[in-house]
Amino acid sequence: MWISVLPGSACKKKNKYRTNYMSMSRREMREQVFKLLFRVEFNPREEIAEQEEFFFRDDENEITEKDSAQISVKFNRIINKLDDIDAALNDKVKGWETGRMGKVDLTILRLAVYEIMFDDEIPAGVAINEAVELAKKFGQDSSSAFVNGVLAKFAQ
Repeated sequence: MWISVLPGSACKKKNKYRTNYMSMSRREMREQVFKLLFRVEFNPREEIAEQEEFFFRDDENEITEKDSAQISVKFNRIINKLDDIDAALNDKVKGWETGRMGKVDLTILRLAVYEIMFDDEIPAGVAINEAVELAKKFGQDSSSAFVNGVLAKFAQ
């Protein structure tokens, strides 16, 4: 079963990879990882591989083969650390367990906490700034402040 939950998403078959395009910026790639990771909230874990396949087939995701591979690697690394990430979030954020958080905010936090804790290539300040930008774009009015406040606890 495939559930499309982000605005403008549609399930259409087309060429899997975009051609004659430049590689994505880190920000664009992070946004694609966020969109893919967002599906975790709506699908059982045993369907994650299928969801990943659907994601890369979507017309809106005109992604080069190289970018697709990088997005997939980062996504799967996050999935493999999801229990650790959620435990860290639950430990740092008193009174706001992951089960109570909004799905968009939680997805952004999971991505940023992964980058802070497990990705040595991304400085914590950059991960926090990028998460706040994602929250402004995809979250509610208070999301950016919430995300910033939570992630500040990881930067200490």
